[in-house]
Amino acid sequence: MRIALVTDAWHPQTNGVVTTLTRMTEGLAARGHEVLVVHPGLFTSIPCPTYPEIRLSVLPGRRLGRMLDHFDPDAVHIPAEGPLGLAGRNWCLRRGRPFTTAYMTRFPDYVRLRTGLPPGVTYRLLRWFHGPAARTMVSTPTLKSELEGLGFANLAFWGRGVDTDLFKPRPKDRIAAPRPLAMYLGRVAVEKNIGAFLDLDLPGSKAVIGDGPALGKLKARHPEVLFLGRKTGLDLAEHLAAADVFVFPSRTDTFGIVLIEAMACGVPVAAYPVAGPVDVVRHGTTGILDQDLGRAARQALELDPAACREYALGFSWEKSVQQFEANLAVRGRT
Repeated sequence: MRIALVTDAWHPQTNGVVTTLTRMTEGLAARGHEVLVVHPGLFTSIPCPTYPEIRLSVLPGRRLGRMLDHFDPDAVHIPAEGPLGLAGRNWCLRRGRPFTTAYMTRFPDYVRLRTGLPPGVTYRLLRWFHGPAARTMVSTPTLKSELEGLGFANLAFWGRGVDTDLFKPRPKDRIAAPRPLAMYLGRVAVEKNIGAFLDLDLPGSKAVIGDGPALGKLKARHPEVLFLGRKTGLDLAEHLAAADVFVFPSRTDTFGIVLIEAMACGVPVAAYPVAGPVDVVRHGTTGILDQDLGRAARQALELDPAACREYALGFSWEKSVQQFEANLAVRGRT
C-alpha cells in the first residue's frame, strides 16, 4: 500500500510528535508499505512566530499537489494542522480521497499562552479542520472523551510506544550532582510550564534536558539548575536513567512519550493529574499524580524503580504501528 504522510512536524525538530511519526514510517516500511513523507524541508519555509525552531511551509499547495498526484497514495494521513496539513486536506477534498488526521498537539492551549486568544476560537477552527476526516486519531481515552465533549467526531484510539532496549535502567553516575536528582526532559517552551518544576523546593538537584525558546530566560532565572541542552540517542537515554525522579509539569500534553521513556529507565514520575499523565502513569506504582507537584516529586522518590520498568514494557511501538495502520482510511475501503 502507498501511504502519504503530510506533516508540518518533522526532523530536525525533536519532540514526541516527530518521534512518533518517525516510528510509524519505519514500522510501516517494515510491514511492506511504501511511505512518502511530505515535510517542510521540501518547501520554502519561514520560522514560526515565537518558535523559530519550527519551520512553516510557504504556499505549498501547488507543489504538494504535484507530489501527491505522482505518488497516487492509497491512504493519506495528516498529523498536524499547519500549512502542509491544510494543503494536504484540500488535495484530498478536491479529489474525493479519504484521509485521516490526528490530534497530537493542544494548539488551543499553546495559542492562548502565546497570544491570549480564547481556546474556544481555536477549537472551532480545529473542528472545521478535522471534520471531513474519516478518522481523527487520539492517544488516550481521556483525550478522546474531552474532544467528544467539544464536538469532535469519528475519533479513533492510537497509542504510543517506547524503545525498551534503548531506554532502560543504567548506572546513576552519568550526572555528577547532589542526590536526589529531579529531572525534566522535553521542549523548553512556555506551554511546558517548566517554571512550576524549577520553582519547587526539593532536596538534592534539578536538571533540564532539552532546548527551546524559553531556555535563555529560565537559565538566567535559575542558575542553580543543571541545563544540559539537547540530547539524542544513547546519550539521552543515559542521562535520563541517571535521574531519581522525572518531574513532568506540563498541563497541555496529549500523551507525553517522555513519561514512558522515564519509566522504562526505572525512573518514577511526578506530574499533575491531567490528560496525558492520568492515562500513562500508574498512580502510586510508577508515579505520583498530585496538584501539589512538590509533594508528588517527594513521594515518587519512594516508589520501586523495578515496577516502573515492568509497567513500561507494556508499551510497544509495534502495537502502535498496528493501530495506526488499522485506523487509516484506504481508498476503496474507508
